[in-house]
Amino acid sequence: MSRRRSRGRDVAGLVVVVTGGARGIGRATVDRLARAGCRVALGDLDADLAAAVAGEHGDRVVAAPLDVTAPESWTAFLDATAALGPVDVLVNNAGIMPLGPLLEEPDAVTRRIIDVNLLGVVNGTKAVAPGMVERGRGQVVNIASAVGRVAVANGATYSASKHAVVGLTEALRSELGPAGVEVSMVMPTVVRTELAAGVAQARGVPDVTPADVAAVVEDVVRRPRAEVWVPGWTQPVTKLTQALPRRVQEAMARAFAADALLADVDDGARAAYEERARRG
Repeated sequence: MSRRRSRGRDVAGLVVVVTGGARGIGRATVDRLARAGCRVALGDLDADLAAAVAGEHGDRVVAAPLDVTAPESWTAFLDATAALGPVDVLVNNAGIMPLGPLLEEPDAVTRRIIDVNLLGVVNGTKAVAPGMVERGRGQVVNIASAVGRVAVANGATYSASKHAVVGLTEALRSELGPAGVEVSMVMPTVVRTELAAGVAQARGVPDVTPADVAAVVEDVVRRPRAEVWVPGWTQPVTKLTQALPRRVQEAMARAFAADALLADVDDGARAAYEERARRG
C-alpha cells in the first residue's frame, strides 16, 4: 500500500472551520491542520487571542469573533472568513465544563452549558452544512467526550450535553450521508487543558494532550470514520463494559476511580476556569 493511500486523502488546500480555536484542543487543531496545508477559519469568543493564534500562521489562518450560541454570529463569522472559500470541513469544538452537583447548579449555568455544548453544534451545522449538501461533499467533525457515552457524577449537565451531541451526530450521519457529507465524532477522555484543570485522569488511563486529540482530528479528516476515541483503546473497553450487568459496570468504575472523576477535583486549580466559563 502506498504512503499516500495509507494516510488517506490529501488535506492540503481544504477549508476548515474550527470553533473555540483559540485555546486547548481547538488551538492544537488549528495549528496541526494549518501545518498540514489546510486553510483554517478560526472562530472564538476571545477575538484578541484568536487573532494572535492566526498571526502565527500567516494567511493560512483567518480569525474572526464567533459566539456559537448565536445564529447571527455564525452569519457574521462566515462572511468575515468567506475569502478562504467554501467550507470543506466543520470542526465543532467549542465547549465548556463547569462542574458541581446538579441541585446546586445555577439555572444560568445550566442553560449556558446546553447553549454552548449542544446548540453551538446545532447552530454551526445549520450554518455550514447546507453549502456542503449543495456541493455534494464535505465533513462535520463534532468534538464530543467520553462522558457522552459514560455519564459521570458532578458533571450531570455537561454529561447530558455530550450525550446529546452523540445522538445528534448519529442522526446527522443518516441525514447528511446520502448527500455526500461525512459526519464524525471524536471522543476524548480527560484532556490536559484549562477546561479539565484540577481534574484527575481515571486510574490506568494516561494523560491525553490537546496535541493528541488534534492528531486524531487530522486523521479523521484524512480518513473519515463515524466515532474515534482518544486514546483509541478506551473505545472497545467502554463498549465491552457497557454490555455487562450494571453492578459489574459500577464495580469497574470504582476500580478505575472513574465514578468520582469529576467530584474529586482541585477547586483551587479550577477557580479561574470556572469563573470564566460560568460568566461566558
